Amino acid sequence: MALFDQILGAISNPNQQGSPDQIGGILNMVQQVAQNQGVDPGTTSTVMSVVGSYVRSSLQEQRAAGGNDRVESLVNQYGGTTPSVAALQALFSPAQQGQLSQAIAQKTGLNADTIQSLLPVLVPIALNFLKSGASNTDPGSGSTGSNSVLSSFLDADGDGDVDLGDTLSMAGRYLNH
Repeated sequence: MALFDQILGAISNPNQQGSPDQIGGILNMVQQVAQNQGVDPGTTSTVMSVVGSYVRSSLQEQRAAGGNDRVESLVNQYGGTTPSVAALQALFSPAQQGQLSQAIAQKTGLNADTIQSLLPVLVPIALNFLKSGASNTDPGSGSTGSNSVLSSFLDADGDGDVDLGDTLSMAGRYLNH
């Protein structure tokens, strides 16, 4: 899986932000959010897959409109482990947020209102995961292609090998979470 390979590369590269602690923190946060809502791990993976797909589409649109600098800036600004309505609004219009909630509800059977309340938590987590490939030496540089994980996530050829839910699951197994 190309995205997971990029994550492993970022973890092993001291010049990139990725670390076992960062990835472990993301995994713990996703698990905590799921447990608080009574969502099982398999459903959580599906939720993150759908969120990742929508985040990817939004970031690709942002890149087409404003270039790589704009996308890297969004990821750096809004990627985190605390809830952020601003992150959600930066990527999705209210209509898109509703579509995302409905898509997750259809795939998981979860209540769309519950999903809507989780999005301000899950979107920053997804963006934080993408920050793992950013450079440690000059994280604000925004130079084209400086974030290998983000580039891999955005440039996938649509063959299904970029699935955030699967990637998080693989990272969890790798880190024994």
